[in-house]
Amino acid sequence: MNILNEHTNTLAERVLGQDSNRYLVAIAGAPGSGKSTLANELARRLNAQGRKSIVVPMDGFHLDNGILEARGLRPRKGAPETFDGAGFVRLVRALKTGEEVIAPTFDRTRDLAIAGSVAVPAAAKVVIVEGNYLMFDEAPWTALADLWDLSVRLDVPMTELRARLIHRWLSLNYSPAVATRRAEGNDIPNAQRVIDQALPCDIALNGEAAQ
Repeated sequence: MNILNEHTNTLAERVLGQDSNRYLVAIAGAPGSGKSTLANELARRLNAQGRKSIVVPMDGFHLDNGILEARGLRPRKGAPETFDGAGFVRLVRALKTGEEVIAPTFDRTRDLAIAGSVAVPAAAKVVIVEGNYLMFDEAPWTALADLWDLSVRLDVPMTELRARLIHRWLSLNYSPAVATRRAEGNDIPNAQRVIDQALPCDIALNGEAAQ
């Protein structure tokens, strides 16, 4: 059994043991730690076992590039201050009600958020939220900690994160030099910030081989 299956089994067992109208799972970790992969696999497993589940990514709350340019933050895209953190907190509070909620997503290829692209129906008993700053010790993100029914962190060594973050840019057809510069200039500092200001989670998992 590979590590992704092990992690999925661990989380699915925990979630399936709960009887809640709306159960919120946070999967947190640095960029490149495998959050999306684990979140999607967990949702697939829970749906297969009859527990209606859906994934909501935090990345839909990236501020538009025009706003980042105006604020001088475009080179820091992906840092906490380049998101609508307060808006994201409002979304999670809305998810907690158990009612239908509409959320945005982020298109990495086009580098923009897409409004209204995820519908979370009232029938979704489990909502799996994944993102860098779900358990992050800085306002307004700290308001999220008490909203999760289960918080999970994927821990990956920085050497592995660096390789993954460079590969992410290579996969978008950037040259090795540009990919490395983008990762080292922004993504890796953001990853270190996530690690340095992490709040304790209910479960910590080894994400080294879970991408």
